[in-house]
Amino acid sequence: MAIERIIIATLIATSLISMASAIPGTATFYTTLVPSACYGFEDRGTMVAAANPSLYNNGAACGRRYRVRCTGPANACTGNEVTVTIVDLCPGCGNDQLDLSQQAFSVIANPDAGRIMIDYNQV
Repeated sequence: MAIERIIIATLIATSLISMASAIPGTATFYTTLVPSACYGFEDRGTMVAAANPSLYNNGAACGRRYRVRCTGPANACTGNEVTVTIVDLCPGCGNDQLDLSQQAFSVIANPDAGRIMIDYNQV
């Protein structure tokens, strides 16, 4: 019983630390998934994103996974989170911006919003 309690407490603490270290930013979406800057014409699925130039870091971000949560506007957010893999560069994105695939964006927000506020962290 004591070990189970320790494991549960550790999981809760890890979850709280993870959310506390989330990066605030914005998200938009794109619809043409291939070719991508990281993988050319290789299909990497639909739960993908393009990183801003700073995050992309000359391709160092390729393959990294991020958990993304919509934080506003509230009427656009679904309340869900999505995990995406960086497969592309978004040269026009700001330092705090991710460009999600439309499919990934739709998991966390109504695409009619176009641009939302997010929190994201590497997983």
